[in-house]
Amino acid sequence: MAKIKVGISSCLVGEPVRFDSGHKRNLYVTNVLHDYFEFVPFCPEVSIGLGIPRQTIRLSLQDDEVRCIGSKDPALDVTEKLYQSAEDQKHWHDELCGYILKKDSPSCGMERVRLYKGDTPDRVGVGLYAKRLMENFPNLPVEEEGRLGDPVLRENFIQRVFVYYRWRQMMLEPLTLDKLMQFHARHKFIFVSHDQNLASELGRWLSEQGKESLAAVSQAYLTKMMTLLKVRATRQNHANTLTHIQGFLKKHVTGLDKQELVETINNYRLGLLPLIVPLTLLRHHFLHHPNDYIDGSYYMRPHPSELMLLNQL
Repeated sequence: MAKIKVGISSCLVGEPVRFDSGHKRNLYVTNVLHDYFEFVPFCPEVSIGLGIPRQTIRLSLQDDEVRCIGSKDPALDVTEKLYQSAEDQKHWHDELCGYILKKDSPSCGMERVRLYKGDTPDRVGVGLYAKRLMENFPNLPVEEEGRLGDPVLRENFIQRVFVYYRWRQMMLEPLTLDKLMQFHARHKFIFVSHDQNLASELGRWLSEQGKESLAAVSQAYLTKMMTLLKVRATRQNHANTLTHIQGFLKKHVTGLDKQELVETINNYRLGLLPLIVPLTLLRHHFLHHPNDYIDGSYYMRPHPSELMLLNQL
């Protein structure tokens, strides 16, 4: 398939745009994700005319308002320029299926950026470019490069990117309620692995929307779906989902094969095995006993196996 378009802070792909003329090349981004994502690099600080090298900037709380000012020269105030930079990029932001931001940055940090009150910092800020980006596109999968080191957060973000990409591909064609229902059915087990209650609510809500405007329904569905997917999947939820999928084999798998499946799923639940092991075993049985519903489920193959994301969950 075509590479998925994802925005990224320029320094993370090795561009020397940092305040000290350096970069923060992320090897996972450039060596692994690059094979699947078409990265669109952007540096808001350079875009607003700050030089290379340059004085560092920081977030400062002034009269209950967050401003972005020079660390050495408080007269340098780029608050409105950073917000406007995000506004000016909306035309290509709208084409993205995800965005990877530089952590701790007063322009690009997604969370826990140092916010100064006087000379005392507290990690409660959000980079101003990132803030406006997320306000403009609240359903867009966004993550910081530092958090990609966590296997659960990494898989969660990349899964959201792929789901969002499939959603955008579906929306390229005229949408029908049947297509939306099919999209939901193919992702149902993914939803359940994140939060069973929210997944049930989403399915119930969708089934009640037959008489509503399809455009309004699709937008509301997207928001509900992406909010659900932000919930981190747990071993317990995955184990419950795997057990449910195993139920589709009850007429075909018995005896020692059934016992092996039960034990494998339970060992995964206990943290003794990675998720890829019970999934591979289930794939093996469904290869011999095909099921159209399971075969169409993205839960069995949520993203390219070469990314090996399920090997560490």
